[in-house]
Amino acid sequence: QHYLAKANITAFRRLRKTDNNRIARAVGATIVSRTDEILESDIGLHCGLFEMRKLSNDWFCYLTDCKDPKACTIVLRGGSKDVLMEIERNLQDAMQVVRNVVNSPKLVPGGGAIEMATAMALKKKGQTMTGVQQAPFLAVSEALEVIPRTLAQNCGVSVIRTITQLRAKHAAAYEDADGNDKPADQVKCTWGINGETGQLVDMNDYGVWEPLSVKAQTIKTAIESACMILRIDDIVSGSKRRA
Repeated sequence: QHYLAKANITAFRRLRKTDNNRIARAVGATIVSRTDEILESDIGLHCGLFEMRKLSNDWFCYLTDCKDPKACTIVLRGGSKDVLMEIERNLQDAMQVVRNVVNSPKLVPGGGAIEMATAMALKKKGQTMTGVQQAPFLAVSEALEVIPRTLAQNCGVSVIRTITQLRAKHAAAYEDADGNDKPADQVKCTWGINGETGQLVDMNDYGVWEPLSVKAQTIKTAIESACMILRIDDIVSGSKRRA
């Protein structure tokens, strides 16, 4: 390391494998195992500026102004460890949302609008059936209303009045579709609940949208969990009885 420093070459010690791969992707380098195997094409030349910065009591290496970087690092700072962990979780959630939208660029209205719309569609479908087949449609329809009901409860407004008004908005959309002879799959109602005030708002105007892939996976997981519980016919307990 001393001779490298004299040649104006910075060498990192005890570099983690993940960090090593990210540096290689950022500067356009190729990782080699031995020094005698290094080729001119393996050298990364895309880094514009390398410098050391001190944050608090620690020193960090910064590689900035990279040309077409394939990796980057986000530095998070907080007043305490708990605050820093919360910021990291929020950032992770935001990045996952962006990834889901890029992979599946389809959005649905938030604020409980998609849950209420799905509940109304299932209820309409269930009304066309009789007997045992009707029960699953009505049960899932009632379960989906938990999301808008929870939003209204968190806002401190009247849950019954708010859910009734929201249900009436979506029911009116079906009535308009029936009057215009539109099929059920073309019924559109984007009314939901404002998470701050608890008032009913149109999500097209309010601007709250959620990835379709997340909602679809949530409903699939909930239904699969319910089916798994219904398949349980007995419970085996491993505790011993006390004499």
